[in-house]
Amino acid sequence: MTEKVPSILAPAGDTDSFLAAIAAGADAIYCGLKIFSARMEAENFSVEELARLTDLAKFKGVKVYIAFNSLLKDGEREKTARILDKIINFIPCDGLIIQDLAVLKLIQRSDFKGELHLSTLGNCTSPLGLESAKRAGFDKVVLPRELNIDEIKLMASNTPSNMELEIFVHGALCYAVSGRCYWSSWFGGKSGLRGRCVQPCRRIYEQGKQKKRFFSCLDLSVDVLVKVLKDTPQIGTWKIEGRKKGPHYVFYTTKGYKMLRDHGSDPDKRKEAVSYLEYAMGRPAGHYNLLPQRVKNPLTHDSETGSGLFIGRIKSPKDPYFTTREGLFNGDLLRIGYEDDKWHAIERVTRAIPKKGKFYFNKSIIGKAKKGTSVFIVDRKETAIQSLIDKLKSELEKIDKVKIRPLKKGIASKILKTKQKTNKSWQKPVDINLKRIITKKDRFPGDQAMWLSSKEVENYPAKIVKKIWWWLPPVLFPTEEQELHDAVAKAIKKGARRFVLNTFWQQALFQTIKNLNVWAGPFCNIANSETITLLKKWGFSGVILSPELDKETYFSMPYNSPLPLGIVIHGNWPLGISRIVSDELKQDELFTSPMREGTWVSKIDNNFWVFPDWKLDLSQKKSELKKAGYTLFVTMLEPIPKNVKINNRQGLWNWNLRLL
Repeated sequence: MTEKVPSILAPAGDTDSFLAAIAAGADAIYCGLKIFSARMEAENFSVEELARLTDLAKFKGVKVYIAFNSLLKDGEREKTARILDKIINFIPCDGLIIQDLAVLKLIQRSDFKGELHLSTLGNCTSPLGLESAKRAGFDKVVLPRELNIDEIKLMASNTPSNMELEIFVHGALCYAVSGRCYWSSWFGGKSGLRGRCVQPCRRIYEQGKQKKRFFSCLDLSVDVLVKVLKDTPQIGTWKIEGRKKGPHYVFYTTKGYKMLRDHGSDPDKRKEAVSYLEYAMGRPAGHYNLLPQRVKNPLTHDSETGSGLFIGRIKSPKDPYFTTREGLFNGDLLRIGYEDDKWHAIERVTRAIPKKGKFYFNKSIIGKAKKGTSVFIVDRKETAIQSLIDKLKSELEKIDKVKIRPLKKGIASKILKTKQKTNKSWQKPVDINLKRIITKKDRFPGDQAMWLSSKEVENYPAKIVKKIWWWLPPVLFPTEEQELHDAVAKAIKKGARRFVLNTFWQQALFQTIKNLNVWAGPFCNIANSETITLLKKWGFSGVILSPELDKETYFSMPYNSPLPLGIVIHGNWPLGISRIVSDELKQDELFTSPMREGTWVSKIDNNFWVFPDWKLDLSQKKSELKKAGYTLFVTMLEPIPKNVKINNRQGLWNWNLRLL
């Protein structure tokens, strides 16, 4: 039997990085367009650019996958369809990486022949969910970076035939679980789910006398441990994160993992591969959670975690220089300070400097950089790599430019002819109060809701269980699935009929959702009517929209939605949900950002929830929302730690903004 070899999937955020991936021997490249990509801060590509680059990659035997993995708002339906038409007709890509089910639904109206991959932002994190994703039409699922090897193998053993898994082996780590971070959006309207994250988790926060980057993670580097993954045939792809990185990083990480895959049993080759990864100029890295018996918390470190390779600190602010820890080459790009420092500067090296040599900066940073300010190499123009890139560029120039023209037939034309079928015979408005525990003292108007667990189902008599709206958790890891599956069965046996699922894939925990009142919850991140139309087909009864939307999107949705709509009207919405917390951070106590935004972390079940110290509050908009057609109004009542005082500031979130 022939051994199945995983593909090395390299990132590309610009042309030089794309060509560097080819030069390094990548099996496949993933990249995004200038819109609808989860890395909008990368340069990305136009349709014209990507069409030619994909032709070159095909000629070299390299596959190309387009990351179309942004959350889509309702008003973007037609624009999305037009871009998909151009991809299908002008870019010979091998597949699409998708977060939003609206893209899946639109693609299914076309003759697209490529693969469909469910992005890690799609949050398919438990074994039964894989079967749901396969039935939905996905060929591959990208697993979250938080899983350990035992959990990965549990997922692999439950992977349907003709489906593959993709895992990250290298690159930046987010603090929160993918698809469960709202921090950037809450602090300024730039949604991480739409590729606009400003990385607030990388900032300095203050708690008591401590000022630290409590949430800034080391990078992930599986390096030599990839050998424990290689014998799992369901893992078809090793993915390298880094669409915002330069060609130097792309070249050396690709080359390193290719060598570890092909020659990992050779000690000399293994050592050479690790040296490539160290030379790639990323942050300090660790294995994170891969080995459950040797977990490395990426928040436990004394090293610098700014992007790039840390190489020294400013010695004298009046005549700014630093002593470099690494040799510098002519053309190296340096960043003085962290990216969240408003004054941070970029400077290019104009002559080679040996290790431990002094580098003097441009006088423009005098008065800005302080003594001890960190310096990073963020890119390197290495002659040998640039020569390979230039050679590929000359081949690229020989490929005819593609003329992109409007299409009379395609997905967009079908959409324009199709009217959304809406059902306006909906129930009367209902208020729901979601709590961790319901007591006899609770007196709230409307219906009661609780987070589902076997313990809570057993604690209440059948007549109460039947009335409660049972909410499934927003994060479900592989070893937690069976317990939740049992809780669902117990609740139904006791008469429960009302459930809120917080990933689409949780429907697999039910034998059927027919004859039940099952809603897609707010953590499903639903922002458009195309997704809702698909959920109606799957048997859902209603949808609670994403709470990070702007008022324009909120008011457009009832007109187009074929299912009843709900909204989180008030309460404690988390900035993010994580599997980790810093040992230096006191839980259930406030810490503050440089802008004096208050926040705290609480452990809930097996995860850590980060909450702002002011509540989401759209209560004053309730009458308008009722008039628009909303029928379910949710209040989330999370426990407030005794040391935390809730701020009285306005909690409209993105209501008055244009969500980016």
